[in-house]
Amino acid sequence: MMHIVATAGHVDHGKSRLVRRLTGMEPDRWAEERRRGMTIDLGFAWTSLDSGERVAFVDVPGHERFIGNMLAGLGPAPAVLVVVAADEGWREQSEEHLEAVNALGLRHGVLVVARSDLADPAPALAQARERVARSSLGACEALAVSAETGEGIDELRSALRRLVARLPEPDHGARVRLWVDRSFTIPGAGTVVTGTLGEGSLRVGDALELGRRPVRVRGLQSLGEDHDAVPARARVAVNLRSTPVDAVGRGDVLVTPHAWHWTREVDASLHGCVAADLPGELTAHVGSGSWTARVRPLGDGFVRLRLPEPLPLQAGDRLILRDPGRRAVLAGATVLDVDPPALRRRGAAARRAGDLASTEPLGPSGPRRVDIAREVERRGAMRPRDLAVLGVPPQDLLADVLGVRHVGEWLVSESAWQHWQSELLAAVHRRIAEVPLDPWLRLEEARRLTGAPDVATLTAAARDAGLEVGEGKVSRPGVRPSLGAAEPGLQALERQLSEHPFAAPERGQLDAWGLGARELAAAETAGRLVRLVDDIVLLPRGPALAMRELAALDQPFTTSAARQALGTTRRVVIPLLEHLDARGWTRRVDPTHREVAR
Repeated sequence: MMHIVATAGHVDHGKSRLVRRLTGMEPDRWAEERRRGMTIDLGFAWTSLDSGERVAFVDVPGHERFIGNMLAGLGPAPAVLVVVAADEGWREQSEEHLEAVNALGLRHGVLVVARSDLADPAPALAQARERVARSSLGACEALAVSAETGEGIDELRSALRRLVARLPEPDHGARVRLWVDRSFTIPGAGTVVTGTLGEGSLRVGDALELGRRPVRVRGLQSLGEDHDAVPARARVAVNLRSTPVDAVGRGDVLVTPHAWHWTREVDASLHGCVAADLPGELTAHVGSGSWTARVRPLGDGFVRLRLPEPLPLQAGDRLILRDPGRRAVLAGATVLDVDPPALRRRGAAARRAGDLASTEPLGPSGPRRVDIAREVERRGAMRPRDLAVLGVPPQDLLADVLGVRHVGEWLVSESAWQHWQSELLAAVHRRIAEVPLDPWLRLEEARRLTGAPDVATLTAAARDAGLEVGEGKVSRPGVRPSLGAAEPGLQALERQLSEHPFAAPERGQLDAWGLGARELAAAETAGRLVRLVDDIVLLPRGPALAMRELAALDQPFTTSAARQALGTTRRVVIPLLEHLDARGWTRRVDPTHREVAR
């Protein structure tokens, strides 16, 4: 198994020399670095311990001008080797690197006082122990070594073995997120990117996303060897197909497709300062990259950060917030929400801080798990896949959560379920009262009124509320079409038309029956009448009965012949013939004649 350890410490305190002594490899890759005797960019080297486990070192620069490079290497690493020179003791960059370690919440490390052959290491060791103990590393193991003489190197190897034994096991089945720290071209192979694989596994042929662009893995290499697959945790070089080298750089990220929530805004808790002390704009470091972020204070311990581009973040991610002008680390931040709600009303920021303060911390490094109930409650309903991209593990998606219902493909909050039912019952009652002749509410209309995510979910809520659902409509059980007070008048009209199908009553008769325009429209919607125009109505079977009589006439026929055959008036026969024309049952052959369409 491979483990990743980053170095930290002041410039020229012997970090690279110590890594060289442990591994037999040169971590300084560039001629300029070797000429100047200092690490400028990230260096990588590795060794095998007596236990058979491999340790890969990310050697970071100590000079203050290259703190961005240092953070790029430190960010993805789970453990750190803090190096202090015995002859110089604790220095400015020692403190800056420890502030970064603390901001990232790193809890696994070893303190090494190097160059013990040049000075008594005891004072530097005591001073460094006291400083490191106040950080997230706490009282970590500490020892003195000399890379020049080899004194203490065996003890350091033993300390590293104990360190890596304490590191949490990575999840090899997790989604991939590889922050790119280097990119280059190999002749004949194409673009290669490197990074620290913290979780998941990579395989040759994998389809991934680089940013939001699809890419495919052409080849994999880890610790100088080719592999068909590389599981976490590992330093890995990924050869990408059809990807120009200028399309990728440090801070870019390779991810499992469609498995991450890409966000430009996050809500986060602060460590090491209060929100009021932060400037309105600062540099946020996450993974191997850095971005200019705008800061909106929410409360003393919480901020909303707006990034210039979407990033694949999740709850529990640690950020370093830095003043780019002074290069100082201002604070650490833990991401609490990667899909925060809009803040539109007065006092919304303070209320949001209160909500975030109630987030239950899990472990010493802060909140790590997405609160499913809270996320579903905020939105009313969510698909499991939407929770998955926020960082909810698969096993949690299947578990029962208090206050959350599993309804088809949705997770629905209990409050949303009750709200939908309340709104639906009110809408059904209004429909029955306002349109008694058609008392069925369309489900799609009901979905829009209630805000339910789809008709299937609303159907389940309707049935749970005791309503009757059928043919895309919903109403109270047993309800039947009725005109209420106008129902006797409609029944009288139906009796008259049953006896005389084409004797459509005059407006005065309709008024006497209480059948105005609204009642006639409702009766037509319910399928009990056919309106030819305005207040000229027939029974639904009236047009078909008319066709039987018209088909018996000599063809073509006149309007007068049709009127006589049907025993009605011109007031009725003209709109009736136009109605039949519109249906395609009859057609004009000249200005005065029609015929039945064959």
